[in-house]
Amino acid sequence: MKTINKISFNDIESIPQLVKDFLNQNIEGFENKTFSVEHFSQQIHLKKDSFSSEQRNILFDVFEKQLSDLNLSSKQKENLENLKLPNTFTITTGHQLNLFSGPVFFVYKILQTIKTCTFLKEHFPDFNFVPVYWMASEDHDFAEINHFKTENNYYEINEKSGGPVGRIKISDTYFISEFEKEFKDSVFGTELILMLKEAYKVGNTLTQAIQILVNRLFSEFGLLILDGDSKGLKEQIKEVFKDELLNFSLQKTSKEKVDFLTDKYGKVQVNPREINLFYLSETRDRIDFNGQKYFVVDTDIQFTEQEIITELENHPEKFSPNALMRPVYQEKVLPNLAYIGGNAEIMYWLELKDYFSKLHIPFPILIPRNSMLFLKEKTLGKIEKLDLKIEDFFQNFTVITNRKILKDNSILELLDKKEEILTNSFAELKVSAETTEKSFGNMVKAEEVRQLKSFKRMKKRLLHAEKIKQGELLERLENLFLDVHPSKIWQERVYNFSVFFSDEGYPWLENCLEEMVVQDSKLIIVAI
Repeated sequence: MKTINKISFNDIESIPQLVKDFLNQNIEGFENKTFSVEHFSQQIHLKKDSFSSEQRNILFDVFEKQLSDLNLSSKQKENLENLKLPNTFTITTGHQLNLFSGPVFFVYKILQTIKTCTFLKEHFPDFNFVPVYWMASEDHDFAEINHFKTENNYYEINEKSGGPVGRIKISDTYFISEFEKEFKDSVFGTELILMLKEAYKVGNTLTQAIQILVNRLFSEFGLLILDGDSKGLKEQIKEVFKDELLNFSLQKTSKEKVDFLTDKYGKVQVNPREINLFYLSETRDRIDFNGQKYFVVDTDIQFTEQEIITELENHPEKFSPNALMRPVYQEKVLPNLAYIGGNAEIMYWLELKDYFSKLHIPFPILIPRNSMLFLKEKTLGKIEKLDLKIEDFFQNFTVITNRKILKDNSILELLDKKEEILTNSFAELKVSAETTEKSFGNMVKAEEVRQLKSFKRMKKRLLHAEKIKQGELLERLENLFLDVHPSKIWQERVYNFSVFFSDEGYPWLENCLEEMVVQDSKLIIVAI
């Protein structure tokens, strides 16, 4: 394995402009929420003053209970004990409970969280930094998480869904036997199969499965795993939930930021609702208000104002935050300094700054996670032979392909030359036309547009003809694009970690960690 390039997000066309502007400190109010030693110094003092020893003890107890069935490493035990100390802080990432972790970027997020803690310890030796993976166990969209993909196969689990996915118990293990067929002869295939069988044992919940899997992969790095589906944690956010039910505060307070982001960038990632909470029964359903009563959408459950506040007071575990409320919940119950997430996550966190201020909860530093791409030497050789650069595959590849097809084309050169002559001729003619009657000048301009359109049509037809003539080159380019972007999207959003782990084992995790860049958001390209 050898890193061949690290491309800044600023140089990648598909990275959202909002994320680029955030990284470049071009969004007012967020300048000190980007990655820097100075910003972390400020954040430590903000969080230290707002997170009590009582909260630390509650967090310790919740962690201890949730991790009690796992074999913890000495580093995990040390991190857990340190959480009780006032000089200990967390760095957090979160993700859904995708089957066998889902796409490989799940692994990258966690590794970057771990490496950020190491970086901070080097710069702030008097403090402790604990990496935390927050499980999105209360999500109810099972179809989003019930599968994963390798280079050769698609694996899926079928279970009854509708409620929080973390509570689903495993009964369908057919996918394991199919996975075994694919990986039994791989160098580390046996390790992967054992991992899968241990995590997805019949009777385990999906929460338990991910806990086992993540602990198997990251325990030696000291990672702690937290499940937000916890009465102990939700006891601490009851007042925030109550305010949301009575006053619709998230939507009201975030309106200015949402309007600003919508005006500047066209839309926001998630639009706040009037009430940003779900109710957990057999299913997980939205809470809504019709002006008189609170009702749980798609059920017969209804509450008066007093009834729903009493229910919240007695059973906070039955109330579940949506995507926009979850960050607030997380930052309320953790001594957290920074959140590491994908571009979409960062974009919806940005909507919440004013709401955090209203609640007097420090808004964290946001870190758009690194991306990684593993390419075979053979693929890199093909790219080089075609006189392309790896960066080309992260620009508009249709433009790159067309340019390649028409490279050194004598007809195109002639068309360009004639088009230039035509443009110059009309420029001269328009100067004279302006000295005569207005309608004549307009006719000259219209004629220029008409004739230049003819050149565009000719170039388009020429490209079409050359694509037919150079069909073999076009096919090579298209296949190469799919080698870099399986299913026409980024590799990390398609393949499961098993694709890479099967050949390299745990050293692959170490190598990924080594190549991670914590100070900047980059696409890291590695030859294998």
